[in-house]
Amino acid sequence: MQAAAIPANVPPALLDYATSCALPTPWAEFTLHAWVEASTGKEHLAMALGDLGNGEPVLARVHSECLTGDVMFSQRCDCGAQLEGALRRIAEEGRGIVLYLRQEGRGIGLLNKIRAYRLQEAGADTVEANLQLGFHADARNYELCRPMLDQFGITAVRLMTNNPRKIDALTRLGITVTERVPLLVNRNAHNNSYLNTKQAKLGHMMAPLTSLEQGEPVAPATPASVA
Repeated sequence: MQAAAIPANVPPALLDYATSCALPTPWAEFTLHAWVEASTGKEHLAMALGDLGNGEPVLARVHSECLTGDVMFSQRCDCGAQLEGALRRIAEEGRGIVLYLRQEGRGIGLLNKIRAYRLQEAGADTVEANLQLGFHADARNYELCRPMLDQFGITAVRLMTNNPRKIDALTRLGITVTERVPLLVNRNAHNNSYLNTKQAKLGHMMAPLTSLEQGEPVAPATPASVA
């Protein structure tokens, strides 16, 4: 599959477009694009595939960085599986984009996320842990999505998400969300309570709260093997 072309640079208010390269993956060869956030110096990324500027709604995911899930295969969350699922879906369709925002731990940073995990081990849920640390339940900001999508001429998306706040955020930014594509993946014995909390307290559109009792397959909590 041919990688997406490097877009013309659109002068952004929040981001400076930096560079791009080909990024072969097990599913397709994407083009990896990089921006630098003007106010913080953070580097944000997009993985793009196909012709994105032809006026048709683009299959898209807005993915917040999760080092533990995306890189370390943590079973505490569904982040890594969602990222892989989004890339697979885009590769199957031959066209789409993943915006990879550096907003670790729902915006509180990696060290504070680890501190939140310790509080969860003591009995707090994911929302309570963030609040106990003095943060909002979800501190992410999606303003950066607009200049990133503008870079490709994208004005309408089919958004892969379970989070209604992402739909609302893109809509407020003037991006038309024509369809919500669910990403229900990797519910397991380690993250079942976490996913239920995201549904009950953050409004995520997930499987039913009683999914375990209703027979939804749940992967056993087994140690990962090391090759």
